[in-house]
Amino acid sequence: MSLIRVENLHKSFGSTEILRGVSLGIEEGEITTIIGQSGTGKSVFFKHLIGILKPDQGRIWFRDTEVTAADTTTLVEVRTHFGYAFQGAALFDSMSVAENIAFPLREVLGIKERKETARRVGEMLDWIGLPGIEKKRPAELSGGMRKRVGVARALVTKPEVLLFDEPTTGLDPVLGETINDLVVRVNKELELTCVVITHDIQASFRISDKIAFLHEGLVAVEGTPREVARSTHPIVRKFIENSFNELEV
Repeated sequence: MSLIRVENLHKSFGSTEILRGVSLGIEEGEITTIIGQSGTGKSVFFKHLIGILKPDQGRIWFRDTEVTAADTTTLVEVRTHFGYAFQGAALFDSMSVAENIAFPLREVLGIKERKETARRVGEMLDWIGLPGIEKKRPAELSGGMRKRVGVARALVTKPEVLLFDEPTTGLDPVLGETINDLVVRVNKELELTCVVITHDIQASFRISDKIAFLHEGLVAVEGTPREVARSTHPIVRKFIENSFNELEV
């Protein structure tokens, strides 16, 4: 049984249909990547996984818990199993790096003891390769460093699942590869299930166990990178071919 199961998910905003019956299984211990053109509902899909949005129709399970039917108490508990690495990192400018990483320890896990939070923050900064920057502010960091601090903040609560929202947006190709390698490290070294939405098609084929292609509010194609690459779906073929042609240019 899949760790996360999504069945027939529908979501509209006003008269605009965003999701029109998405069904997808996300397997434990794997990297699942959601790709597709802009405006196909990737971010909306993400927000449903942790109950930020409620669907108009459809159901989502995390293990044996139906997220879409959960009360507030259950939903809060479910969210403790998830970490969210935001697009652009979304660090608090008024806080130091240490304060940013410690924020979910205090607000989500209720850990207030300074020595414990400092220990965990230090461990995470060591793991992402940025030791000793606890006192720096986000404005003092490069784009790649901010992305890594954002991942550290998502990891500090020791979740089972880490959601990556466009992890390489705004980075040059070299820094983008560094962040993609970090996704693989999170999956392999920490044994976390990773779900990624991205426009970085080349990277998705390199790092993913499973790829799902969203088109017009539905999963048009899903499977291993090899299976998706062999798809005859015309939109999928065009999207993939254009992406790899850009790489060759």
